[in-house]
Amino acid sequence: MKHNRIPVALVATIAAASLSLTACSSSKSDSGAPAASEAPKMTQSAMNTKDRADLKQGGTLNWAIDQLSSQWSPIEADGNETSTTDVMKALMPTFWRSDAGGTQTPNKAYLLDAKAETKDGKQVVTWTLNPKAKWSDGTPITWQDIDANVKAQNGQNKDFKATSTTGFDQVESVVKGADDYQAIMTFKTPYSEWQSMFNNAANAPLMPAKYVATPDVFNTAYVDKIPATAGPFKLDKIDQTAKTVTVVADPNWWGDKAQLDKIVFKAMDTNTMPQAFANGEVDFYNNGPDASGFKQIQATKDGEVREAGGPNYRHIMLNGKSPMLTDPKVRAAIFQAVDRSTIAKSDLNGLGWPAEPMNNHFLVPGQNGYKDNSGGLSKFDPEAAKKALDDAGWKMDGDVRKKDGKELALKFVIPAGVSVATNEGSMLTQMLQQIGVKLTIFTAPSNDFFDKYVYKFDFDMTAFSLIGTPFPAGSSTANYAQNGGANYTQVGSDALDKAMNDAVAAPTTDAEFAAINQADTEAWKVSALLPLYQRPAIFGVKKAVANLGAPGLADYVYENIGFTK
Repeated sequence: MKHNRIPVALVATIAAASLSLTACSSSKSDSGAPAASEAPKMTQSAMNTKDRADLKQGGTLNWAIDQLSSQWSPIEADGNETSTTDVMKALMPTFWRSDAGGTQTPNKAYLLDAKAETKDGKQVVTWTLNPKAKWSDGTPITWQDIDANVKAQNGQNKDFKATSTTGFDQVESVVKGADDYQAIMTFKTPYSEWQSMFNNAANAPLMPAKYVATPDVFNTAYVDKIPATAGPFKLDKIDQTAKTVTVVADPNWWGDKAQLDKIVFKAMDTNTMPQAFANGEVDFYNNGPDASGFKQIQATKDGEVREAGGPNYRHIMLNGKSPMLTDPKVRAAIFQAVDRSTIAKSDLNGLGWPAEPMNNHFLVPGQNGYKDNSGGLSKFDPEAAKKALDDAGWKMDGDVRKKDGKELALKFVIPAGVSVATNEGSMLTQMLQQIGVKLTIFTAPSNDFFDKYVYKFDFDMTAFSLIGTPFPAGSSTANYAQNGGANYTQVGSDALDKAMNDAVAAPTTDAEFAAINQADTEAWKVSALLPLYQRPAIFGVKKAVANLGAPGLADYVYENIGFTK
């Protein structure tokens, strides 16, 4: 769903943000982009998968990201962005490996075993850690790290600015097991998606206990710095002038040696990435639904398109605390005034991707359980929108509606250098003008878009994407819950919270989908986040780069990324 933004499973990117969902089939492809007439299936990936023996040892990979983050902790609300997680996944512990279909297996570099069982009527998970695993300061990774992370994210102390409390808020206790490398976690209520904990696919890495122990260190320890790591790579430097982050292979890493010597993450406006790729300045970038970039990748001699499907979507967000938008009836009227089909066709033109509006907040078209629960709000109906605004007291006065002497005027904030956002702003201006709403476009510097505008709620409307994870229920809670750390609409409802909680604790898949669809029904009633379309995962990658590209629901194994021989 940052830029890409991450729901928990949503992550945001200026081009998108994130929501985690369940795969609908087990088919898989690794042969590159699908035919233009066929949308990639949920479980496809295009990564140029190679064995480590087929790769060169060494080399530098240049990776484009859309902003240089200020908060480098993904579990702190302001670090819930793709640009942050792309870097930190190379550096921090992930207990699980996810394949393209969302199946989880323990990452033995950190987690030797994890099992869930029922004891005395309660769910108990036993985590057995790899005793070789340690933080970059030499401190072993132990059960105390798990305990500290749970306490920081369980929601009991609101001073911890956690991205999400989902799952953690259901933990009753964490105690030492057989030794320091085993943690026994008991849940107050069942948590069906417990494997999303300490999982990079869910953008929830384990952080060092000493840097999450108090609200102050949790919120600030990773601001403009990365003080401790525990991955195949370690931090070399953050260059604020060049807008780069350089990570190098960590000689103290106990797992498979990193194939690359170095990764340089280069922050740049998204509209400059295709040319930088063509010029050889970057080897890998997220193109998203940019048709001109798509063509430029195809025209780059040593480059190729890698494309896959997934639970990612583009959306329009309304700030429910904005003075003009506090009334859900007004927000719903704006929904009805947006011709999403026209926006989808325009945004996706030239990509060979179905321009089908998405009518569910949690599931993408074609996914198991997907249905329209909008109660009519998914339909483009400007006449109904006009009537709703009339009924809400906003009457036409010339070309603009007014109430109590104030114009119904809104600010649409977009990031610089994102062509789809610029395109959407132009179309929305005309669409809303037809119902008497005045829309002003404000273009924020790309590097400030999230930190200074979205996170600060300095917008009436905005648009970005949500990037999904393998965990359909819990992944979205942070974006929709009334106390969600990534709910930048600032509104929700008790009914929506209950439905999401029911989904997380559902005993069966059918019950989970029923609860998810009830949550979707309630999300439409709140009318704060309008899905546009399933977002294509399209990446520009140099042909020689292996084990990197469009992952589907998989996560990158950074130590296996490299150049073919």
